[in-house]
Amino acid sequence: MKKLKKIYCRTFQAGLKAALPFLPYRKPEVVGSVKAIPDIIKKHKCDHILIITDAGVRSLGLTRRLENVLTQSGISYCIYDKTVANPTTENVAEALELYLFNQCGAIIGFGGGSSIDCAKAVGARVAKPKQSLAKMKGILKVHKRLPLLIAVPTTAGTGSETTLAAVITDAETRHKYAINDFPLIPRCAVLDPKVTLSLPPSITATTGMDALTHAVEAYIGRSTTFGTRKDALLAVRLIFENIDKAYTDGSNIDARRNMLHASFYAGCAFSKSYVGYVHAVAHSLGGEYNIPHGLANAILLPFVLEAYGPCIHKKLHHLSVAAGISAKETPHDIAAREFIDAIKAMKQRFDIGDTIEAIQETDIPKLSHYADKEANPLYPVPVLMDAGELEQFYNTLMI
Repeated sequence: MKKLKKIYCRTFQAGLKAALPFLPYRKPEVVGSVKAIPDIIKKHKCDHILIITDAGVRSLGLTRRLENVLTQSGISYCIYDKTVANPTTENVAEALELYLFNQCGAIIGFGGGSSIDCAKAVGARVAKPKQSLAKMKGILKVHKRLPLLIAVPTTAGTGSETTLAAVITDAETRHKYAINDFPLIPRCAVLDPKVTLSLPPSITATTGMDALTHAVEAYIGRSTTFGTRKDALLAVRLIFENIDKAYTDGSNIDARRNMLHASFYAGCAFSKSYVGYVHAVAHSLGGEYNIPHGLANAILLPFVLEAYGPCIHKKLHHLSVAAGISAKETPHDIAAREFIDAIKAMKQRFDIGDTIEAIQETDIPKLSHYADKEANPLYPVPVLMDAGELEQFYNTLMI
């Protein structure tokens, strides 16, 4: 990256870090079961609810408990279940139409990060009916209070239930972009392990590694706080202690609960401290080829950590100790290597490869441009890279 651009990026990031104590970050109210939702809705005096989910979640019957609870409490609802893996502007428009037609007063995002992000974007459009999502792209462009937004994650990975971001894909251009503003943080996060019990092992693995990526990128970045470091270390510990248990025994309720909490803590960490180039590259792949976000993150994570080099060895040492992999007295470089190798071994156990077949060499300049535009100057990464330097990761993933 050119020197002037580096100076601009670091100055921008320093300004954001200095502003952290004065920004209106908040954590959602956390409850442990969907049975608590009716009381929350009644407290906010809402009489009709829009549930946003996807066809897969609904076909598995995961929304049934919520539907029964709402019906028994006399709360009417409608369901939008067409959300796709990388939610599009078309999804948001369709769900918004359903919200307005039924005169809803609250939104429940029920599912993985895609459904919750779609719910956030619908809330933003309700709050600002005259503004397109594209006009809200970037930082602090929503401003207005959203309708009551409740997030019920069915995967332990995205952390979307606690973040201020919604990632949306333009249905026409396939460009994937983030909307970041404090009103997008859900008012309530329902961490109910029962809704995750039917997740297949492959989704358990990739979403769990998504949460790991959140925690790692937040921790190694240059805008950490005492609180975000604490949350990231706790998330990493919980993931390494529980992800294999949840993967091999999907009915292990304690492991499922711990993974949900790990995802939540990782979300809290990266909400303030941001992510890095793993996410920027993964988002471009998701937008262009519809690669599931958790899978792209899982594949990329060790490659990006290796590319950052020695400047993150000390921090990787801390993460490795938290994960129970390395001892405190282990030299930083060795502990860093042990941590990266443990991630590679995790990928092998979960049958996650190192390549993405869909990548076309002719697309790489465009994809790296998208990643550069997303990450710089916002993400306080350990080592700055421009579009040309980011091309290495796409080339690495090609078969």
